Amino acid sequence: MNLEGIYKELKFKTSRSGGAGGQHVNKVSTRVELCFDVEHSGVLSEKQKAIISYKLRNRMDSRGVLHIHCDESRSQLKNKAIAYERFTQLLEQALKPVKKRKATKPGKAAIKKRLDAKKKRSEKKESRRFDPDKA
Repeated sequence: MNLEGIYKELKFKTSRSGGAGGQHVNKVSTRVELCFDVEHSGVLSEKQKAIISYKLRNRMDSRGVLHIHCDESRSQLKNKAIAYERFTQLLEQALKPVKKRKATKPGKAAIKKRLDAKKKRSEKKESRRFDPDKA
């Protein structure tokens, strides 16, 4: 994955952070929104675009743009770095190939334990039954 090429395609928007913070928060745009247009990326292959669009669909808008927000820090530069770090982690996680599941069989001890439990349950329920001959 070419992170340098992807970085050139990113768009950063800034806005004022919400919440408590006094005068500073009301005049400084520290909140950062990272936008990446997956559908029109020139760096990603069609297969990668499809995988990212599927796995990260809850973070994308209707136009196929991936959005990541960050307003943790009071510094715009730190928020930009945090947003970029989250973005790279998301991409790496989305593009990591899924391991195939190997079919396994239960061990002999597990089978014996299950059958013993079934037998115990059966005996317990059998003892609860009403038998007219014994009454």
